Amino acid sequence: MDWSVQQIARLAGTTSRTLRHYDDIGLLKPSRTGDNGYRYYDEAALVRLQRILLLRELGLSLPAVAEVIGQEADAGKALGRHLEWLRQEQERLTRQIAAVRQTMEAVKKGTGIMAEEMFDGFDHTQYKEEVEERWGKDAYAAGDAWWRGMRASEKDAWKRRSKELGSDWTAAAAAGVAPDSREAQELARRHVEWLTGIPGTPAAASATGRNRDIKGYVTGLGEMYVADPRFAANYGGEAGAAFVRDALRIYAEKHL
Repeated sequence: MDWSVQQIARLAGTTSRTLRHYDDIGLLKPSRTGDNGYRYYDEAALVRLQRILLLRELGLSLPAVAEVIGQEADAGKALGRHLEWLRQEQERLTRQIAAVRQTMEAVKKGTGIMAEEMFDGFDHTQYKEEVEERWGKDAYAAGDAWWRGMRASEKDAWKRRSKELGSDWTAAAAAGVAPDSREAQELARRHVEWLTGIPGTPAAASATGRNRDIKGYVTGLGEMYVADPRFAANYGGEAGAAFVRDALRIYAEKHL
């Protein structure tokens, strides 16, 4: 069984133009072209398209998507990793939906809101204890004040930057890039630069000239990424987190 380009566009929520572009750049070739010149796609093409759309949701560029798919021939394993990420997002969004619904009901009925529950799923403070334990309460307080003081547009920009960095790490890991390669080391440099923008961290303190162990901080974060599944999920799982850890360690040894 196969489907026309118009059918696939409708089913996938995309456009015929996009599918034709994917064909032109070699990202998604139709399984056959009819005598009338129409493109048709079989089940394997649909699986590939699903992977493309999932990777695009992660923020990867089309060249990065092509590289990731080219490096991972086993669609089943790749989709399994995507599924795990989607499940984590689903859990977080479910908690947010429940919290917002509860607040709406409380406002509608005029009853008191449950402050302890209304922000469930809004996780910017989820690592409060870890931060305070590792770097002190001042570090958390500075970072929390910085975040709360940002405008919505600034928060959105920060989230986009963070997501892009994480996506680039994930793509590089999936492509089999070596941790000591120029590409991985450039990602490490961006990562450290990103960390220096978060007030209260040793990286930020080092950037302002105060004597803090930024080398130990960066290498310690890399170990945390691997040890804690919550962090590892940001880089495609434990293997991706290990790649980030190794690249950061090499960068820290050379430059920090």
